Amino acid sequence: MNTPTQTQRVWDLPTRAFHWALALLIALQYATGEFGLLDMHWHFRFGYVALALIGFRVLWGFFGSQTSRFRDFVRGPRAVLRYLRARMSTNPQRSIGHNPLGGWSVLALLGSVAVQAVSGLFSSDDIDTDGPLVAHVSDRIVKLMTRVHHWNQNVLLILVGLHLVAVLLYWLLKHDNLIAPMISGAKRVTQTRELRFANVWLAIALFALCAAAVALLVWCSG
Repeated sequence: MNTPTQTQRVWDLPTRAFHWALALLIALQYATGEFGLLDMHWHFRFGYVALALIGFRVLWGFFGSQTSRFRDFVRGPRAVLRYLRARMSTNPQRSIGHNPLGGWSVLALLGSVAVQAVSGLFSSDDIDTDGPLVAHVSDRIVKLMTRVHHWNQNVLLILVGLHLVAVLLYWLLKHDNLIAPMISGAKRVTQTRELRFANVWLAIALFALCAAAVALLVWCSG
């Protein structure tokens, strides 16, 4: 017997915009870095925007809407195990916001993108393309960061692949569409919950702050 579901607003506009903007930037950075789409100046520009986005998402994880805050979805190992056992039941409840396993996926992706963006600032191809901070550190640091940048690219691709596979499996096996809510903001849930949503102007201010910080960093480097 299926449990009745109701529609509830879950994701705010800033969180949804961040999600799709970051997905687009990852694709563009991979295309510019690996396939020569556009030139490497665009690869760096996309990296700067990604760094600003990550900074925004970290701040939004503390000051944003309830379902976007880290304390709402980052749970310990026991909570993850309980969630996995519950998913094996014939009629599991649908999570409001990120589930305990998805929460760790979010942290892993954010961390990997952050490592990629920061390491890119110090990376060099030893030919004609240097990150904006290469001239300010030793050759040893440059070589280390360049290795990290190339190694972490594979980690990021694996994490993105796992994320896509998980979304597909939820859809096919559990009939739980995770894509539509990240577009519309609304989700079908078995139990509604009163949620607090932050003002969109706060999100704009926080992103502007992060973008200005990244722009200042790049400008001062050179």
